[in-house]
Amino acid sequence: MLSSIHLLQPHLLSVLRIVSSFVLFSYGTQKILHFPAAASVPPVGSLPWIAGLLELTLGFLVLVGFKTRVAAFVLAGLMAFAYFIAHAPKSFYPAQNGGVAAILFCFLFLYFVAAGAGPFSIDALMKRKQVAA
Repeated sequence: MLSSIHLLQPHLLSVLRIVSSFVLFSYGTQKILHFPAAASVPPVGSLPWIAGLLELTLGFLVLVGFKTRVAAFVLAGLMAFAYFIAHAPKSFYPAQNGGVAAILFCFLFLYFVAAGAGPFSIDALMKRKQVAA
């Protein structure tokens, strides 16, 4: 039983990467593309707008698994900044300061820096082509 679960690990890494980056990507689409419609949209050039641009572009790269480690590293830093700039000053506790998503995203993307993209990714496809050549 445990050996069959162990065989799922790389595939579940890809699923975790796809789902988490899709959620982050949706924050970027809301801030930059105004989809789905948001109650408020950050002004162009503001810190939340720049964060949205990074969520949109780098979130997409992580979603498809292209240059995952580099994109995830930047996103982990972005989420750390978001937590300490916007949430931590309100309260120490994430459940009280509204920073649960930011802190979870920070550590998820930090994990992808170490673990990579998994088998369902452009990175893995490119690696397989290099080995075959």
